[in-house]
Parts: sequence; C-alpha cells; structure tokens
Amino acid sequence: MSALIAEDEIAHEVQLVWLEDIDTLDYVRQSLDRLPTRRGKPAYHRDGRMVGYALLGPGAKPSRSSGTFRRRVFWLLPHDRDTDPRGLYATGAPAEGVDPRTLAPGSKGRKTERSEGGPPSSATRQADVTLPL
Repeated sequence: MSALIAEDEIAHEVQLVWLEDIDTLDYVRQSLDRLPTRRGKPAYHRDGRMVGYALLGPGAKPSRSSGTFRRRVFWLLPHDRDTDPRGLYATGAPAEGVDPRTLAPGSKGRKTERSEGGPPSSATRQADVTLPL
C-alpha cells in the first residue's frame, strides 16, 4: 500500500503520533483509512495492533460523498517480525511495510536495508536469530 499512497493524499498531515517506540521496529505497515475526524486516535479494526496514526491540519477537506477524511494508520500483524522474528518476514517486509524512521508528516516513507531484514533489529537479536545474507 505504501507504493499506492500518493504524496498529495498525505499533504495535509501535520503530525504522526506513535503509540510505541519506533526505534525497536524494523518496519510498520501503513494504510490510508477513511476516518470521521482529522485528529484524535482512530478506532482500530484489524488483527494485530495499531502502532501510530497521522493527524491532519485544518486544510484537509472531507470526502464529498462520505464526509470522511483519508488518514494514515500504522499497524503490525501478529506474524510480523517484531513478534515472530523467525517467521514469514524474517527477511523482507510486506508490500505495505516501510521503515518507520523514514516516515514524516506528508512523506510516505520507504523500505530500507533494515526493514528488509538486515542489519538485525533488537527483536531479532533478542531471539538470537541469524539472518541469511
């Protein structure tokens, strides 16, 4: 989904709110959700957990048809690397995954060597996992 997020869709972001320490996360998943407000913590209806969200400035306009705002939500699933370092994403990252350290208001972020599986994160080191080269 990160590749599908256009810069103009996130141009009115004024702040990213993190619910967890992003320095311990190799990647986060991001999506644009339709939400009823510009600000405040959104409801979360996925498996896993929400790790952050974007706040919009007053220039953000709601959809004419639904009255909702498109805001980014950052999340992780139970099988993501932070909780399952030997699992499906021991290397690589999901399509919508980006390195949270590359995110900023109005910037869609990108994958990095770290988000793709190396050098190892603190979760990988704690599990004593050696990643393939």
